[in-house]
Amino acid sequence: MSRVGRVERTTKETSVLVEIDLDGTGKTDIATGVGFYDHMLDQLGRHGLFDLTVKTDGDLHIDSHHTIEDTALALGAAFKQALGDKVGIYRFGNCTVPLDESLAQVTVDLSGRPYLVHTEPEKMAPMIGEYDTTMTRHILESFVAQAQVALHVHVPYGRNAHHIVECQFKALARALRYASERDPRAAGILPSTKGAL
Repeated sequence: MSRVGRVERTTKETSVLVEIDLDGTGKTDIATGVGFYDHMLDQLGRHGLFDLTVKTDGDLHIDSHHTIEDTALALGAAFKQALGDKVGIYRFGNCTVPLDESLAQVTVDLSGRPYLVHTEPEKMAPMIGEYDTTMTRHILESFVAQAQVALHVHVPYGRNAHHIVECQFKALARALRYASERDPRAAGILPSTKGAL
């Protein structure tokens, strides 16, 4: 049974299409109009081994906020859709990723309950190209709200803003991959004592 999610989201500000296959090979086709964000979504697909298509047409003549936010909302919704009933998955995943001087630690619970804890070094450079570095937390907030997962992202140190953000996306990709993979010892079992996720 394929685990694929497809979400189209259209507002007066953006038009977004996201398709994700959780059992893919890391093939990506990303175009949001925000170069660094495209790079981060590519990291998510490649390191998560998710086949990921993202096509966003947004009001970039204003700024990148709506484009980035609405893409993250659609991505979270598509991820939730692809998970399906969550029977047989590991549910929990974590990964620590270094990128030169920066380190990111990510832990996720595909719990059905949205919650985000996010810390990163203060006084980061405000921009990476056209990407506002304060948007990283908002991307995660938007993804968590729609995917309905508990996500803890901690960057204890780092100097270079590019590295600080990129190691977060790489660690997130791996943590989501590990949590969403099927556990061969738990086939047919929902990983919850409550009987619902």
